[in-house]
Amino acid sequence: MLKKLFGKKETLIDLIAPITGKVVKMEDVPDPVFSQKMMGDGMAIEPTEGVVVSPVDGEIVQIFPTNHAVGLRTQSGLEILIHIGMETVAMNGEGFKSHVAQGDKVKAGDKLVTFDLELVKEKAESTISPIVITNFDVVDSLTKAEGISVTRGESVLLQVKMK
Repeated sequence: MLKKLFGKKETLIDLIAPITGKVVKMEDVPDPVFSQKMMGDGMAIEPTEGVVVSPVDGEIVQIFPTNHAVGLRTQSGLEILIHIGMETVAMNGEGFKSHVAQGDKVKAGDKLVTFDLELVKEKAESTISPIVITNFDVVDSLTKAEGISVTRGESVLLQVKMK
């Protein structure tokens, strides 16, 4: 009854940059699964270092066995996938080290994964790393930081207004 009288509380979530580097539009990611937003919308970063931190306070819902990708969920239900590089799954975990496990609670800025950037440059298709909101049905609007360089744990990459 109170919700009907007063409306739903507006929820804004800032996603801080999980990786230091140059921001790349999702449409410019060199993989159609991401560029055509088949998994969801967001932004990507071309990394200048091999450290990935949590963009939000939340829970680790998935860490891939190869440590090249990690999924998180916020308390408000927003689901985020961080995918390090393109075709990095073929590296079978070489050069990647996870610092978290499924079920871990994390704070924005906590270290999730470290990786050997030079090895990824050598062995993968691209270092461009998408940060994707995978359950976009819960999002009302998305504001993106475009055409800039960002610093992990500091710069706001995306601002999400939840439905």
